[in-house]
Amino acid sequence: MARIQLKDLRKSYAGQEVIHGITMDIENGEFVVIVGPSGCGKSTLLRMVAGLEGITSGTISIGDRVVNDLEPRQRDIAMVFQNYALYPHMSVRENMAYGLKIARMSKDEIDQRVAKAATMLELEPYLDRKPRALSGGQRQRVAMGRALVREPAAFLLDEPLSNLDAKLRVQMRLQIKDLHQRTGQTTLYVTHDQVEAMTLADRLIVMNKGVAEQIATPHEVYTTPASEFVAGFIGSPAMNIFTVQAEKGMAILPGGHRLPLAALPASGQVRLGLRPEDLEIVDAGVPSIPVVLRSVEWLGADAFGYGVIDGSEERVTLRLAGSTAAARGDRIHVAPPEGRWHLFSADTGKRL
Repeated sequence: MARIQLKDLRKSYAGQEVIHGITMDIENGEFVVIVGPSGCGKSTLLRMVAGLEGITSGTISIGDRVVNDLEPRQRDIAMVFQNYALYPHMSVRENMAYGLKIARMSKDEIDQRVAKAATMLELEPYLDRKPRALSGGQRQRVAMGRALVREPAAFLLDEPLSNLDAKLRVQMRLQIKDLHQRTGQTTLYVTHDQVEAMTLADRLIVMNKGVAEQIATPHEVYTTPASEFVAGFIGSPAMNIFTVQAEKGMAILPGGHRLPLAALPASGQVRLGLRPEDLEIVDAGVPSIPVVLRSVEWLGADAFGYGVIDGSEERVTLRLAGSTAAARGDRIHVAPPEGRWHLFSADTGKRL
């Protein structure tokens, strides 16, 4: 395993900058997830580290080496792709061993490494099968095994679970996390799925239009998002964000409703963020936000309420207890507990 250092990394196509000066140190054995919407530059960033994309400026170091000018095979990394990229005419054993044969490793060493990886990934019963005889989850494990046998300095994974169904994704997430804990390999992982990102990562790089909006632990990203974009992207259901007018410690919400909030600016417009789970039902006489429910989705232990702030068309999402009696058309009052709100600049979107 090895440390990966990115220093002011930039990428341009035809004069248009698409990666804007990303700097980060990924420590030995750390699992870092690059997350963001489609087109934000996350796969481009990963491919730059892998050597599959050239860089316009900046420095990439893996271990103690600057690798800017090295070919992918010289960087001591292993990459797992979304489409598995298995050889259909080879068995699982042959797929996993192929890279080691190309490297002219001894047969005994190859056999030992393949057997070790197959045990870790529970692939022993399938070693003599061809890829067409495997399920999607098994093929993905073979692709990971092929990377694992190389014992590289770092793993790079580009949306490896996106072709799997929901149940298999959960199973493979657990296997990837378990595998990382056992091997301690430095890992850089790309996904658009925030659940994957939050559950797998030691730290996140939240990308938006080629910019690293926030680099922090999942807990920090969730509790103290650095920008309105991060706040709206991380969390399910998404955070409610409204434009409010600050006036003497009061936030004047859409519909003219007033909510006392500490740390508000003396005046002016701000963006107020309230997570669905932080809006609690309160009595009508308490300073609160009146919400008219338009639908309630029951999910078992939880329910989601969707409505609008009374007197406006501003939409609100609430997380309710599964035992709730609330129904479409009800008017309820909600308010956040002390300190459970987020304020962002109306001009820049940055956290206040």
